[in-house]
Amino acid sequence: MPSRGSKNKKVRIALIGATGYAGFEAIRWLLRHEKVQITGLYGPENELGPIDSFFPLLTGLLPMEQERFDPAKIARTADLAMLCVPHKVAMSYVPMLRAAGLRVIDWSADYRLSDRAVYEKWYCPHTDLEHLAEAVYGLPELFRDRIAGAGLVANPGCYPTCSALPLAPLLRAGLIEPTGIVVNAVSGVSGAGRAPNRKTHYPDRNENFEPYAPGTHRHMPEIEQSLSAATGREVSLLFVPHLCPMDRGMLSSIYATPTESDVTAEKLIEVLRDAYREEPFIRIRGADALPATKDVAHTNFCDMTARVAKGKVMLFSVLDNLIKGASGQAIQNMNIMFGWEERTGLI
Repeated sequence: MPSRGSKNKKVRIALIGATGYAGFEAIRWLLRHEKVQITGLYGPENELGPIDSFFPLLTGLLPMEQERFDPAKIARTADLAMLCVPHKVAMSYVPMLRAAGLRVIDWSADYRLSDRAVYEKWYCPHTDLEHLAEAVYGLPELFRDRIAGAGLVANPGCYPTCSALPLAPLLRAGLIEPTGIVVNAVSGVSGAGRAPNRKTHYPDRNENFEPYAPGTHRHMPEIEQSLSAATGREVSLLFVPHLCPMDRGMLSSIYATPTESDVTAEKLIEVLRDAYREEPFIRIRGADALPATKDVAHTNFCDMTARVAKGKVMLFSVLDNLIKGASGQAIQNMNIMFGWEERTGLI
C-alpha cells in the first residue's frame, strides 16, 4: 500500500501520546529521519501544551504543542499515525484513523494478540474486531513480508521482542523443544512508563531488584503466539519478568531443552548467525562474549548468543526497551511499510 501523495514528498507523521518515554524517543529519532515530517502531536487533556515543557531537551528542536486528539485534523495533515497510548484507548482511536485512510502503527497491546478470546483473558473486552483481524504483528525479523503491505501494524512488546528473536531460529531448526522453555527477563524502570507509582518511586526502586507477575505476565501469550506463528510449531513457555534499578535496557536469559544430546554452543551460534546474517539490527556474539545492556543502549540493536551447560541450552539477548523494544522498532516497521531501507533514521 503506497503512501498518499507524491513519492518526493515527506511522509507526514502524527504522534499520538508524545509525552511518554517512548513517545519522546520517537520524536528524537523521527527528527533525524530524512523521509518524514512530524505534523502533529496529540495527547490527553491533562498533558497538553508545548512539547518542550515536558521534555526541555527538545527546546528549539520541535516548536510544537501537544493537542487534543482530533481525528479530522489528523486525517488532513498526516499519512501515518503512531499510537503510543495505553491498551483500550488504542482500539477506540484506530477505527477513526483507518476510516480516514491513514496507516497506523499501534504500540499498545490492543492488536498484538490475534485471538479475541486470548486478548480478553489477559486484558479487557475488545471493541474493534474488524481491525484486530486486519492487524499485522510488527516484528520485522520474523514477519517482514506481511508488514510491507500492512495498513495497521501492532508494534511488539519489548519483552516479546527480546525473547522471541533468539528462540525463533533454534525452534525452526528443530534444535530445541517447543515446550518447557523458561524465560527470565530483566527490564529497566522506564518500561513501566512515565506515570509515577510506588514500584518506580526512587526510594523504593533504588538498590532494589525483584520479580513480578511470575507466570502471569500479559506478555507471555504474546511471546508464545509470535513464536508459534513464526515457526509453525505450538510453543509453550514460562515467563518471569524482573524489575531492576536502571533507567533503560532489557536482558532475557532463556533456558530450553535441546533435541540433540551432543548439541554445542558453536552450532547454536552458527544457526543464529545464518538466520540473521542479513538483518541490520541483530548482532550475534560468539563463544567468547556475552551481551550486556550497555552494548545496545540508545540503539535499535538486539544482541544475542547461546551456551550449553548441564544438558540445557541457554540463550542471552539484550536490547534497549525504549528503542528496539518500542520507538525504534516502530520506525523500522515504518521504513518497511513505505519501502525504505530499514536503517533509515536509525543509524
